Amino acid sequence: FVQVITADACLPNTWASPEQFDAILLDAPCTATGVIRRHPDIKLLRKATDVEQTVAVQAQILAALWPTLKVGGRLLYATCSVLKAENELQIKAFLQNTANAQEIPLKGYWGDARLHGRQILPQINGGDGFYYCLLEKTT
Repeated sequence: FVQVITADACLPNTWASPEQFDAILLDAPCTATGVIRRHPDIKLLRKATDVEQTVAVQAQILAALWPTLKVGGRLLYATCSVLKAENELQIKAFLQNTANAQEIPLKGYWGDARLHGRQILPQINGGDGFYYCLLEKTT
């Protein structure tokens, strides 16, 4: 049984049931730097403070959602960003601060392995930039 929920991810206590989730797909809000090819205005409109604010919101969402995941449950973190701060560095910080989280290495054809997760760069095959990393709750 799959239940799709659209809600404020920073406030799971307002919508989450007492039962924890088996899996969470976190399509995190991001600066969208991976889709500049299709949306060139991003290049002109983004400011350095946007990156800092977005990274802070991503960290807040990860911290808020993690307790709603069952032990052994998995969270797939994804962005359409190519910035390390939003991707592998975000996951690195989360893993350092979350004792019961571990990365599940993903092997595949999509993207290049990074310190944590996999990155698809927009110049490869003319597509969009994308990042993803699979995490598992250990205890």
